[in-house]
Amino acid sequence: MPKEKGERLIANNKKAYHDYFIDETYEAGIALAGTEVKSLRQGKCSIKEAYVSIEKGQVYINGMHINPYEKGNIFNKDPLRKRKLLLHKSEINKLIGKTKEKGTTIVPLKVYFSNSLVKLEIGLARGKKLYDKRQSLAKKDQKREAERDFKIKLR
Repeated sequence: MPKEKGERLIANNKKAYHDYFIDETYEAGIALAGTEVKSLRQGKCSIKEAYVSIEKGQVYINGMHINPYEKGNIFNKDPLRKRKLLLHKSEINKLIGKTKEKGTTIVPLKVYFSNSLVKLEIGLARGKKLYDKRQSLAKKDQKREAERDFKIKLR
């Protein structure tokens, strides 16, 4: 079986970019069962309601929904179970230190295949206030308008 080249996106968390300022990002592996990987290959995953927690020096993702594999029968795991994230010890210690600061949290940003491995991009985030969200929406609208005007001028 030939290995895949590059990255292939499985799930993206657009809500995280809307609700938080992302300061740093980390790439983490996920400890998964075989049927979960097969389900991810079909693109059946959601991280909209997921969050990352640190317990006893280990990093876990909670609330990540991976649909059960159709042909997995008894080997399927609970779709919402807690999954361990694989990070270097130094990265875990850095995350522990940063999350103790007021107003910072860790959010999942995207799930993707890197070659044949499932990876999760997590971000160290600070919450946005309502006026920050309005500002980012206004900037997005301005950018869209500028692109539309530019496209019209090209014709």
